[in-house]
Amino acid sequence: MPEFVILGLVMILALGAYWSLVIFPRQRDFQKQQKYVRTLNTGDEMITYGGIIGRVIEIDAEHGIAHVEIADGVVVRVLAAALVRPYDPEELAESIRKANGERAQPETEQ
Repeated sequence: MPEFVILGLVMILALGAYWSLVIFPRQRDFQKQQKYVRTLNTGDEMITYGGIIGRVIEIDAEHGIAHVEIADGVVVRVLAAALVRPYDPEELAESIRKANGERAQPETEQ
């Protein structure tokens, strides 16, 4: 009987650790992404889940679809949940430099 109690306690601790290390961070990221999608406005530049950079033309919140212009005159319909984050060229350039192991370039004054 004591073996089952110990086994049960270990299982409860393992499930708690799994929830705190895997499930909770994913829930937090999902909620943050959903909050971003709700704050999108027409004209905002954003990046889709597939890595496409576009400008929001229209959001149909009732159906969860966004119309995004990815080039002049090219409008695609995407799921609103696929709009991941705002497009910031400086932030992306810095991320690429860090990924390549380069140091941040100091800003020069003119």
